[in-house]
Amino acid sequence: MADGQPDYRAALLGEVLGTFVLVLFGLGAVHAAVLTGAMSGLWQVAAVWGLAVTFGIYVSAAVSGAHLNPAVTVAFAVWRGFSWAKVPGYVAAQLAGAALAAWLLNVMYGGMIEAFHASAGIDPSSAGGAATASMYGMYFPNPEGSAGWVDRWGLVSVWGALLAELVGTALLVGMVFCLTDTRERHAACVPAASGVPWAVGFTVAAIVCLVAPLTQAGLNPARDLGPRAVAFVAGWGETAFPGPRGGFWVYTVGPLLGGLVGAWVWERVSAWQGSAKVCE
Repeated sequence: MADGQPDYRAALLGEVLGTFVLVLFGLGAVHAAVLTGAMSGLWQVAAVWGLAVTFGIYVSAAVSGAHLNPAVTVAFAVWRGFSWAKVPGYVAAQLAGAALAAWLLNVMYGGMIEAFHASAGIDPSSAGGAATASMYGMYFPNPEGSAGWVDRWGLVSVWGALLAELVGTALLVGMVFCLTDTRERHAACVPAASGVPWAVGFTVAAIVCLVAPLTQAGLNPARDLGPRAVAFVAGWGETAFPGPRGGFWVYTVGPLLGGLVGAWVWERVSAWQGSAKVCE
């Protein structure tokens, strides 16, 4: 740590822990909503996701910078000078944290999942299994805990889902870049560092309200791929990979492209501001 930077191994552990916390609380809310009806309306789930992101950032920011999302990591490598040599390690740590959280939730809720399948007559390895597989990976349109979602496939196409994930992640990463812009001309426009996690969390909650009815609002390749792998092993099989519509790639490609777009837009906006402190 002679260079003043956190130890790389500590940073990786920070990404594992932060992503674990984010996914544990976020997917925990989805489990409760699907299996018990504990959540009332989209906002309650969105609010928990916002808190999950806030908590994940707080526990990891000091050691890793709290990327917690491959789309953020790649965008920072392209636009903010984050080392490309560290990108694979960060992404692997994010995937590990997400998978660990999903595995723990599967163990905790295992009995309730089996009872839900039995009472609803759901075969988890069939297309209708997305009703519960959606507690882990993402599907479009949002299955909303119902095996009848296959009747609504025409409401959201593959390309419509890709666009939704791209736009949602662009909004998220653009806001992250805004809130972490340390250039002097922007200093008056952003909250103190301690307030950034809350601002990002509220941003996520708002985006979930916008995008979740379409695609469940993945916005994060690790948040989808890690839990989806757990679902594959835990009995959902092809319902998890490649999915009934073969669209699992939407939740990786869309966020990665969206993150680059959002970061690019903010960098252009910030450049146009010139030297003026526009918020004063």
